[in-house]
Order: sequence, then structure tokens, then C-alpha cells
Amino acid sequence: MNHYPFEFDPKQPFVRQASDWIADVFYERLPEAGFEIRDEQIYMAFQLERAYAEKRTIFAEAGVGTGKTLVYLLYAISYARYTRKPAVIACADESLIEQLVKPEGDIAKLARHLDLTVDARLGKSADQYVCLNKLDDARGDFEDAELFDRIYRELPSFVNRPDSLQRFHPYGSRRDYPHLNDEQWSRIGWDVFQDCLVCERRHRCGQTLSRDHYRKSADLIICSHDFYMEHVWTYDARKREGQLPLLPEHSSVVFDEGHLLETAAQNALTYKLNHSVFESIITRLLQDEIRESLALAVEEAITQSEFVFRLIDRGSERVEGSNRKEIAWSAELLKEINRLQDTLTVIEEELVFESGLYTIDAYQLRIVEEHLEMIQFALSLFKREDKPISWVSRDKEGLSLVIMPKWVKEVLKEHVFSRKMPVVFSSATLSVGGSFDYMADLLGIEDALSFSVPSPYEYADSMSLLVPRADVPMSTPDKTRAIHRLLRQSGGRSLILFPSMEQLASYKAEAGQDGETEGFTMLYEGTAEISSLIERFQRDETSVLCAVTLWEGLDIPGPSLSQVIVWELPFPPNDPLFASRRADAASPFEQVDMPYMLLRLKQGIGRLIRARDDRGTVVLFGDKMTDAAIREQVRGILPEDVGLAILDEE
Repeated sequence: MNHYPFEFDPKQPFVRQASDWIADVFYERLPEAGFEIRDEQIYMAFQLERAYAEKRTIFAEAGVGTGKTLVYLLYAISYARYTRKPAVIACADESLIEQLVKPEGDIAKLARHLDLTVDARLGKSADQYVCLNKLDDARGDFEDAELFDRIYRELPSFVNRPDSLQRFHPYGSRRDYPHLNDEQWSRIGWDVFQDCLVCERRHRCGQTLSRDHYRKSADLIICSHDFYMEHVWTYDARKREGQLPLLPEHSSVVFDEGHLLETAAQNALTYKLNHSVFESIITRLLQDEIRESLALAVEEAITQSEFVFRLIDRGSERVEGSNRKEIAWSAELLKEINRLQDTLTVIEEELVFESGLYTIDAYQLRIVEEHLEMIQFALSLFKREDKPISWVSRDKEGLSLVIMPKWVKEVLKEHVFSRKMPVVFSSATLSVGGSFDYMADLLGIEDALSFSVPSPYEYADSMSLLVPRADVPMSTPDKTRAIHRLLRQSGGRSLILFPSMEQLASYKAEAGQDGETEGFTMLYEGTAEISSLIERFQRDETSVLCAVTLWEGLDIPGPSLSQVIVWELPFPPNDPLFASRRADAASPFEQVDMPYMLLRLKQGIGRLIRARDDRGTVVLFGDKMTDAAIREQVRGILPEDVGLAILDEE
């Protein structure tokens, strides 16, 4: 591989030379290969030059069709080779990282037309890999036992036999099992309660092998926002434990669809407490010859933990439109949490004495101590004046208490934005009303460069936007009938976007009753691995894709996506996370709900026109579209010269 894609002069600033080469690429090399010259790309390239030269954060807002991905890839690759450290490209979710490296994707285009060999590797989150222990458990279940047994038999030979290390290779990714729905995958995929440090099979685990692979990348590591934020949040702890951080030292980071980073940061900074997991870990102490006082303390802690979770279950209420339950805090619950902490403190004190007797296996002792430390810290947050955000979730592990500190800004500022490193936020929607203040405030960014370039497409000629009459509210059956009429008119070829899985399920149930969708291939998020659903949607021109997580990043030019239907305006749910944001805002609806909705809606609308020749329709449903003020704000985010037209009725 040529180290630099241009003739490098060590006497001249590297970034300036890279910028000159990138300008030549857009003015000469790519046009010679059949690409059109885009002034927006040239403008963006010169803006990024300053961010890389000064090692600063930049908000790079560029509309659909500007070719922003090619620009940041060229800078990231060049700078990675200059610094001898890979660049990190963090995408909004796991499905988008697959799109970036697909054979017809932007990285492949650059490699082909610029005669580059680009070393790009995927860094997937742990929950994207099979857990060998969970797979063993699933094989023993009556339900789907044959399915999981077949997956077991198809594992590489080295997994369950001591084969030579030279034969090891990455395996077990979620993408390798597109036929599994989300519920089936949850039974064999890694989850937060898996104790990898003490797993005897960790060195033959697909997740571990994948980590070894992507760390060796010379140019690019492509991961999700969630994965990058987990790297940030666990960096110090992993160093203390003698483990490698999730990501190696890197030269720059690009947050593609960067407007979603704050959500990923919040998700990473969470503590998940579960009684059954706590009991399984703490009872490891009882397997050794320990003193009676420690054994009694363990039993008391288990009893108290069980009681606390019963109180939490009894006092939590389901939140509509969210998979979270809100906790009804009471003086009794807080008192019992304090009592649980006291019992855990007794165990910690006993373990100090016990460790000196060497009666407990050192490795097991370390795991228990770390789990107790995590629980103690998470519960101590409730004693702070600035109370954490908390909610309850329920899955196959039972009831879990999720606790999220509010200091996301501080963590990001210290571990990401204070570093002397180029940080690029790339998205078509980073500003609200022409200002980047909303995003900067969410992320705690005090000093950043910024620019905005519009899409080069003529939307007035390529897009029509329809809305129902403002004076006639639509019921769910009315909306379903209207959508099916639209699908018949378009011959499928539609993406239907939902704000929540609950609303998608509601539509799916309604659609299954009237038989109007029998002529179409209906693809529903959650029924298979998301990347495989996207591929099927693109291949089958008359199919319909119903999704919750594809408001951003989905890039399907051509007739397969000729209609975007928005089931409901994507206002944030009324769950504890957004309730906390609203409580901290002087004007919650204007400062929290509307900016979130407008950014997401603008992204959803942007799924339609992905190439200059694309044509199609966007249809906006939603109860709040009857509100004149909201309707006017929606009108304000539309591309120039695209207005709202009234949807025809039967």
C-alpha cells in the first residue's frame, strides 16, 4: 500500500498537502471516473481542512447529495496514515456501519477510482455477537431447540475443539443470522449481564476475535455511536483492570449522523441493576469456606435486594410509546435502598478481612467486588442533590433498574472534546433555525467550527409532500386505509416510519386484518436482522419496509424507495429520560420536544431523494399535524419550493 496517496513533502504542512490532493480528487480524478463536480464537496473540503489543521471540533451540516461522506473519508484516511493511527468513523447504529463497507459503498468507490487500498474494519458492539454460554442454554430449551442446535453445529471447528490458533477467524456476528428475529437473537446474543471476564471460552469467542481483528486496522475503524461511547465510558476502568480499551488510540473521529450522539452517550452512561444477576454473582462467595459472618451478610443482602425489587415492581407504571416503566418514588423505597447499601457495605468490609485469609478464589473475589462497587456507586446517585434519571425495564432476566447520571456533558467534554484531535459531526440536520446552539448545548461543546451547505437537488421538481386535512382527525383504521390506498397507487416501493415499536406493532396488527397488503412483500423491523431487511427492500422493488430506527442513514436511491410515509410526527416519548430534560428546560415543548421532532422528521424526509434522478412522495400523518403552529414549523424544515399539499380522499 502506498503510504500517502500523494507525493508528500516533509517540509510542508501535511494537512495543506492533503487538502490540495483532495481538491484534485474532486476537480479531476472523480470527474474523469464519471462523477460530477460538486461545489458543495469542494466547500466542505476546505472547511474540514481547518478542523484537521487546528485539531478542532466542527459541525459539518451538508444536505443530501452533497457527497459529504467522500469528503470526510478522504481526510480521515490521509490523516490516519500521517499519524500512524486509524481514524474512527462512528455511525448512528449497527445497520449503517454495514452500509459504509458494502461492495458498492463509498469506501469501495474511493478504493476503485483512486487506486487506493483502504484498510477498513468493523468494530461491532458486544450485543452483535453470539454468546456461547447463552447458546448452550438455548439449545436446552424446548422452544426453537432445533434452530439453536443447528447454529451450534455450524460454529467453526476451533470453537469447541482445541484447534490451532492459526485457524481462528472472526465469526458469530448478528449479520450472519439474518433469519433470526429480534426475540430469537436475544436468547443467544450477548447482553450486559454476561460475565466475560470469568468466561472460560472468552478466547474462542467471536466477539473477542473480532476485537483483535479491528484493533489492527491501519486506516479506518467503523463502529456505532453506542460502541464509541462505551469505549469512552469504560476506558479508565478497563485500563485499571489490565484490559485493552475497546478502541485503540486513534487520530480523528467522525460522528456520522452526529445529531444522534447525545442519545448514545446517555445510553452508555447507564447502570443496570438486576436482582437475579446480583444473586448469581454474590452467591459465588458461598461456594468457598468462608466465615459465618460473611455468609449471613450475603444472605441478608439477597433478601434485601429481593425486597427492594418487589417494591420497585409494585411502584412502577408503564409509559405509553416507550419500553420503559416509570418509577413512583416513595420515602419507603428510598429507605429500603439505603438499607440495601448498608448490607452491601457490611459485605465489602467482610471481604477486606476475608481476602487476607485467601479462602476465596482471587478471580471470583475480584468479580464480586467490582459488581458490588458498581451497585454501590449507582445507588449512591440517589443521594445527590442532582438526582439521576431512572426507569424500570423487564426482559427475560426479569426486572431491571436502570440508572443514568445527568453529567453526560462533563464526560464528553473531558474524554472527547478536550482532546487535541479533529472531531467531525457530519449530518444533514445539525442546526435548528440556522443555529448550532441546540446541538452544542446538548453535548457540552463550548468551542467549535461550523458550516452548512444545502442539497444540490431541485426538490421542487422531484418531491411532493402530502398531508391530511387539518380539520379532520384520523383514527388508526382511517390512517391504515389511507396508507394502503397510497401503497396501491405507488405499487409498494415505500418506507413507512414509526416513532416507536409499539406503533409499528399496532399498524402491523391492523394491516393483517384487512388483507389489503396481501399483494405486497411487507418487511417489518424486528422480524429479521435489520441489514438483511434493507437488502431485501432494495432488491424487491415492490416491497414495503416498516421501521422505527431508519429515520437516519438509510440510503436507497432508485425506484425501490419512491414513497416515504410518516405514521406519526416523531416527538420524543414521555419516558423518564425526556421527562428529565423537560424538567430542566424553561420552555419544555419549544426547547426539548420541537427541536427533537424537527431534526428527526427532517432526517426521515431525507430518505426519499438520494440521487439526482430520484422522484417520489412524502406523506405526513399525525394527530399534531392539525395544530396550525406545528404545521407551520414543519413547513419551515422542508426543502426550498416544496410546499404542503392536501392528501386526496377516497
